[in-house]
Amino acid sequence: MNEIARHIEQIARELPAGARLVAVSKFHPAEALMEAYEAGQRIFGESRVQELVTKYETLPKDIAWHFIGHLQTNKVKYIVPFISLIHSVDSEKLLSVINNEAAKCGRTVDCLLEIHVAQEESKYGFTPGSCRDWLAGNPLVEYPHVRVCGLMGMATLTDDENRIDREFAELKQLFDAVKESGAVDPEAFVELSMGMSHDYRSALRHGSTLVRIGTSIFGERAY
Repeated sequence: MNEIARHIEQIARELPAGARLVAVSKFHPAEALMEAYEAGQRIFGESRVQELVTKYETLPKDIAWHFIGHLQTNKVKYIVPFISLIHSVDSEKLLSVINNEAAKCGRTVDCLLEIHVAQEESKYGFTPGSCRDWLAGNPLVEYPHVRVCGLMGMATLTDDENRIDREFAELKQLFDAVKESGAVDPEAFVELSMGMSHDYRSALRHGSTLVRIGTSIFGERAY
């Protein structure tokens, strides 16, 4: 068993029922992805549109591609025809563009709303308060080609485990409140994407259904 396969197997053993691994493959070559694929991994996460499109064109078609990075509106059209899940919807404007491009393709695209809870200015997303306020107006009926399936968020990059736990707990509380609010389809609203290589165990304790792990699988990024 190669190193990548060994890492995937180790993480898989830690996942509770209902949680899945997104192998964050950005900046890693197709050969590394194929090693993960041959070990049974089928969900891969990318954050650059051109890199994602290139890999989609060259790798097996049963891969479920997740877009996990900041998505520019002018690049939405390139991934909408095939993307399985967009984790990083950080504005209504982006949601509108995804809806319009999905309509052209005859698709309904699954998306997560990105929530900013980290104590870092570099993060994108709705605040918990702005998310609640926006959804209170029942805006999603305007976007029939988008299905909002849950929330995504990142904890602060810190060694303070208590802070990380608080931020993941805040995301889970918001997830539960939104699911019960009537503003989303409760049967579709099932995903909570949180947790990366350094904090995924905490995320799983707080109900994450999608952990986004790269370094612990592929090693440091191959720039």
